[in-house]
Amino acid sequence: MRKLWKLFALLLALTLVAAACGNDDDTSEPAPSEPTEAAAPSAEAPEPTEVVEVDATQGCDKTYHVITHGDSGVFWSVVEVAVRDAAAAIGCEVVYFGSNNDALRQSQEIEAAIAAGSDGIAISLADPAGVQSAAEAVVASGIPLYTLNSGVNNYKDLGATTHIGQTETVAGNGAGERFNALGATHVLCARQEQTNVALEERCNGLAETFNGEVTSEFVGLDANPDEQQNTIAAILQGDDSIDGVLGVGPNLPLRALTAAEQAGRDLIIGGFDLSSDLIDQIEAGNVAFTVDQQQYLQGYLPVILMHLQATNLNTAGGGLPILTGPGFVDTANASEVKALVSQGTR
Repeated sequence: MRKLWKLFALLLALTLVAAACGNDDDTSEPAPSEPTEAAAPSAEAPEPTEVVEVDATQGCDKTYHVITHGDSGVFWSVVEVAVRDAAAAIGCEVVYFGSNNDALRQSQEIEAAIAAGSDGIAISLADPAGVQSAAEAVVASGIPLYTLNSGVNNYKDLGATTHIGQTETVAGNGAGERFNALGATHVLCARQEQTNVALEERCNGLAETFNGEVTSEFVGLDANPDEQQNTIAAILQGDDSIDGVLGVGPNLPLRALTAAEQAGRDLIIGGFDLSSDLIDQIEAGNVAFTVDQQQYLQGYLPVILMHLQATNLNTAGGGLPILTGPGFVDTANASEVKALVSQGTR
């Protein structure tokens, strides 16, 4: 029982951190009806990941599953670290699987976890329709279901206990306000995935608060950086009024920088999520900001929450999502965050 109280105290502390994420400029209010879709950036050349993390050092007899649409890139590698750290904290076996945006593979892994008698399953919902049947089967089997990263608009309908992530529209709203303050008049919202509704919601949120014009375009996958760069450059060359680019992942702001040079343009550039290269460009003043959804919490908290529900009948959220963002990284806090990025926890 002492162990459970320690875990519960840890959960409360992390929830307070999640609620207070971001710098002093982040005043977004929680909006549980808004989306949190996968804010799901991809790697430079992502490969499908199928990773099993096992930590049973304390003789735990529970097994939990975290099954996402993620790849092995700069964003999801942090989620994997967090899942591994949480497994070590509770001493239980935790199986992690990243489907690389393949809803069929994700659904098959969810069904396999059900068949294995999982004690709790956490999933991302970048493609809600694609994994709906498998998610509903989790609940029908009596296994607690949690959603993370993407799924804020769908988790209640599926019967999940709660959702852990950010609301993407609210995150986009914050980006729009930043571009207003920076003096942009026409922003290209560049997307790296076509089927990820979260990325569209980020662009829609940008359009809600930005005072100027927004052009939303799919510019190519993160696995094809040259295509992204050339597509952005072509868009810039075709429209002289564009003076800002919001890349809705950590790689696109870097592509926008190179594309701007290629097109001979001076742009205001913002991004989503973190990488060492992106932080370097923020420190150098070449990228104005990036939106931080604190993905470490998105991997860590579901494992802790599933364990508390399975062993102590605790639930958190009170019917509302547990928000991990949005926060913002800019020149004011980039150096501090950079040290944590290098450690693999941001």
